[in-house]
Amino acid sequence: MKAARTLTVSRLLTKRKHFTPILLILLAFPAAARAAGGEGAAKGPSVGEAEVAPAAALQRPVDRFHRVVETIAADIRAEERAAARQREREREEAFAELPGGVSMATLESIAACESGGDPTAVSSDGTYRGKYQFDYGTWESMGGSGDPAAAPEAEQDYRAALLYATSGSSPWPVCG
Repeated sequence: MKAARTLTVSRLLTKRKHFTPILLILLAFPAAARAAGGEGAAKGPSVGEAEVAPAAALQRPVDRFHRVVETIAADIRAEERAAARQREREREEAFAELPGGVSMATLESIAACESGGDPTAVSSDGTYRGKYQFDYGTWESMGGSGDPAAAPEAEQDYRAALLYATSGSSPWPVCG
């Protein structure tokens, strides 16, 4: 548990926007420990004696600090998930309209024949990938980048529509 907390704190400290609030919390921590009570905090250290707060007095502020860190970490994760969902929505909207007047019914029949409609499908030898079984060269010639099987389904539909608009059904000799 302690290792997980340390990892979370170190991950938070690497994000510049969270460094200042965490630093302020860390600076306020000794004051909070003294305010929590304890024999050394109430009467102060005597000469030659080190100021040591009892463990019980420190536990409550430590627990609060960990809750604050966990809350901040949860907020960061939520923000990252929301940003990823927004990027995915924007990407899907970019490929929402099919080019060349190709109907979705035509594409669905090709996809059903080629991959069973599975956008992550990969041929047994790895040459053909995705819902429409693109090879890398054809995928790139239609403006795609990376692995066709890793591309969002909307992008695969868009690239297949582009290919169908330029070449007809010939890229899919069996299924077109």
